[in-house]
Amino acid sequence: MAASGDHDSATESEAPQPAVGEEETKTFKDLGVTDVLCEACDQLGWTKPTKIQIEAIPLALQGRDIIGLAETGSGKTAAFALPILNALLETPQRLFALVLTPTRELAFQISEQFEALGSSIGVQCAVIVGGIDSMSQSLALAKKPHVVIATPGRLIDHLENTKGFNLRALKYLVMDEADRILNMDFETEVDKILKVIPRDRKTFLFSATMTKKVQKLQRAALKNPVKCAVSSKYQTVEKLQQYYLFIPSKFKDTYLVYVLNELAGNSFMIFCSTCNNTQRTALLLRNLGFTAIPLHGQMSQSKRLGSLNKFKAKARSILLATDVASRGLDIPHVDVVVNFDIPTHSKDYIHRVGRTARAGRSGKAITFVTQYDVELFQRIEHLIGKKLPVFPTQDDEVMMLTERVSEAQRFARMELREHGEKKKRPREDAGDNDDTEGAMGVRNKVAGGKTKKRKGR
Repeated sequence: MAASGDHDSATESEAPQPAVGEEETKTFKDLGVTDVLCEACDQLGWTKPTKIQIEAIPLALQGRDIIGLAETGSGKTAAFALPILNALLETPQRLFALVLTPTRELAFQISEQFEALGSSIGVQCAVIVGGIDSMSQSLALAKKPHVVIATPGRLIDHLENTKGFNLRALKYLVMDEADRILNMDFETEVDKILKVIPRDRKTFLFSATMTKKVQKLQRAALKNPVKCAVSSKYQTVEKLQQYYLFIPSKFKDTYLVYVLNELAGNSFMIFCSTCNNTQRTALLLRNLGFTAIPLHGQMSQSKRLGSLNKFKAKARSILLATDVASRGLDIPHVDVVVNFDIPTHSKDYIHRVGRTARAGRSGKAITFVTQYDVELFQRIEHLIGKKLPVFPTQDDEVMMLTERVSEAQRFARMELREHGEKKKRPREDAGDNDDTEGAMGVRNKVAGGKTKKRKGR
């Protein structure tokens, strides 16, 4: 073990050299990607590879195991998708690669990328995640797709219960957002999966943050890996403007409404700590006439994808989410991230604000700090090594909003209560509690009255 550890450190220092000074001229072809896939990249509008791709792809094509450390929004998905598709073209076989991800939405997003890159060569993917009926997934697995993208729990289900499905021929294993997979207590599942897949395989481990658990996993799963680190310090993108607001917790909602008004015309992603708070804030904002849409773990999978797609299609400008959405979701047009509830793990802060300022665009992140969050906020500042500036507000203007906001809070509470009772009652009117478009009860009366009042001013 010690020997491979030494080897490990030796290769780690060698890896990053080629990228120096040659970055301007690199194309995907120079990295060794086959022509068919280069064309696919062109069609997707990817002209030159990102840093992590320049580092990881050539090594992956040589058949090395890779640990990729790069901030979110840096093109990690393609850094493992291209080498896998490249190898698949050379030796076509079914059930060729397995990608493990921590959240369901991320799994769908990775599968979209695989399908987009592999559309010309007919790559088939299956997404195996919870919240979706497992019969249809079993059928998809029976067709033996080339790439399986899964969350660990549901994959184990299928390995144990779906007849004829095994991963004994697997050639590639990818763990995306590995730190989160391990933090969400999927460790036992990951161990089980490692036991049923072949030992001679290539393994890629990708993560924005490197933790002790990831290092432990690396020793278990990788053979003398090469480390491709694009950013070793925990970092947030340069083009991201980060602010904080220090406010009393009882005026949190009012300040949120103020910020949304001040920055109107942008698209927002607002992070809350609980599903209940997400739902409550979404109702509150909707009562005030904002187009807000919730995304959290208690919604059914189809609604979660529906919410995401509406937001992506710009039909809604505000997405309220729990940390389900903080990882890896690539929504190109998030202009502002608001940490409405401060993240308890300071590493989650990096992932949350990583939803904006992606792929070279600029963006803003505003963190609400109440009297109870000071310590957590200091931890975040310590982690990113920056002192954040205050977001400028006009306090008298904010206080003018309190009356309208408190009325909307009352309606939001009523609706939540109605919604809760509806769940307890047998479902006579199942159609009415759809939370994406807005349950039709109180809200229309309020919203109608609200907007008229506002126009009249």
